[in-house]
Amino acid sequence: MGWLEFVLAWVAFFVSHSLPLRPGLRPWLEAGLGQRGFTIAYSVLSLAALVWLIGAAGRAPLVLIWDWAPWQAYVPLAVMLPVCMLAALAIGRPNPFSFGGARNEHFDPARAGIVRVTRHPLLLALSLWALSHLVPNGDLAHVLLFGIFAGFALFGGRLVDRRRQREMGAEWQRLYAEVTDGVGTAKPMSWTSTFVRLAAGVALYAGLIWVHPWFFGVNPLG
Repeated sequence: MGWLEFVLAWVAFFVSHSLPLRPGLRPWLEAGLGQRGFTIAYSVLSLAALVWLIGAAGRAPLVLIWDWAPWQAYVPLAVMLPVCMLAALAIGRPNPFSFGGARNEHFDPARAGIVRVTRHPLLLALSLWALSHLVPNGDLAHVLLFGIFAGFALFGGRLVDRRRQREMGAEWQRLYAEVTDGVGTAKPMSWTSTFVRLAAGVALYAGLIWVHPWFFGVNPLG
C-alpha cells in the first residue's frame, strides 16, 4: 500500500485520541461505560492505534536518511528503563497540572512526588521514548513517526499548561507555588508505594522487551 497505510494509521491515531475526549462525546461515553470503563476503553483504543502506527511505519517504503550502526540499538535499551520508571511513578497518581492524573482533588503539594521534578512526567517519558527510538531508526517513515512524537511531547507541555491555567485559574498558580517553593517542607512519599511503583516499572520494562519482537518485529536484545 506504499505510504497510504502510514497516512491512514496517523489519521486513526489522531481520531482515536481526540474524538473520545470532545466535550460533546466524552460525557455520553462515560455515561454508557462508566468513568473507569471509559478510561480502560480509551487506553486500549489508544494503544491499538499506536501499535498499528508503529507497524505501518515499518511497512512503509524504505527511504534511508542515515545508516544503522550496532551501537544505536543500545540507546533505546538504556533509555527505556527510566521511561518505564517515570510512567510507573506517574500513572494513576494525582497531578492537576497535566493529563493522566487521577483523583486530582486529593493532590497534596507537600507530597507531590514525581510532579516536583516535572509537571508533565508522562510527556517527559514520551519524549525520551521517541528520541531514543529515533537513533536506530534512520529511515524517513520512522524519523517522521518518532520526530512528531518527540516534538509533541517537548512542546505539548506548554499547551497543557495554558489549558490547565485557563481551567483552574488562580488555583493553578497557588499549587505551582506550593510545589516549587515548598521543597524544604516537602514530605516523603510512602516508601512502600514508591517501591511497588518502581518494581512495576522494572516489570513493564522487562515485559516490553519480551513482547517487542511480536508486536514490532524487532528484538531489542539483538
